[in-house]
Amino acid sequence: MSFDALALASLNDRWLFTFLDLTGTFAFAISGALAARDRGLDSFGIMVVAFTVACGGGVLRDLCLGAVPPAGMSDWRYLAVALLAALLTMLAHTLVERLAHPVLLFDSLGLALFAVTGAQKALILGHNAEVAVLLGMVTAVGGGVTRDVLLNRVPVILQREIYASAAMVGAMIEVAGQRLDWWPQGRTWVALGTCFALRWLSLRYRWNMPRFVKRSGEPE
Repeated sequence: MSFDALALASLNDRWLFTFLDLTGTFAFAISGALAARDRGLDSFGIMVVAFTVACGGGVLRDLCLGAVPPAGMSDWRYLAVALLAALLTMLAHTLVERLAHPVLLFDSLGLALFAVTGAQKALILGHNAEVAVLLGMVTAVGGGVTRDVLLNRVPVILQREIYASAAMVGAMIEVAGQRLDWWPQGRTWVALGTCFALRWLSLRYRWNMPRFVKRSGEPE
């Protein structure tokens, strides 16, 4: 099944999907560009990291769905949005850095947007709810994992932070709303807001997933 199946969706749904997907690309590109700049990369390195972070999760999603070539590589708008975000970050970094914790802010926004659009695309292409939730989560965390690997950091998904679980909750709300035909005009915004709020509040109040540590004296 190819990306052409998107034509079967309503015009409004396709417009909303494209808008949210490009907005998520922009948010993750800023997150990647800021992180790369903090690592001291040059302008080319910043643009490479920004594009890879912005489109990495979407490319992985499309490969899993068989929607090839992936939109992040075949649609010029994704490259343009990612490079625009990188240029804005480099040229207006003083303005961007006035935001509280800018990397975390844009990363949380990108996480929420991609969790929803990943689930939406899987549903539009006719896959079941389980696939939609899993690919929503994969789309959301793929960019952040790529960023951390490129910048030689332990990926956030492997730490105690509420990250992939927040994406899964957002994807589940979108999928459940679609399956139950619940509030078509508002469920996407509820899913987005819940995922973003869960991620942002977990950072603010230091909510973490439980960690199991071997007690002293226990055998290896």
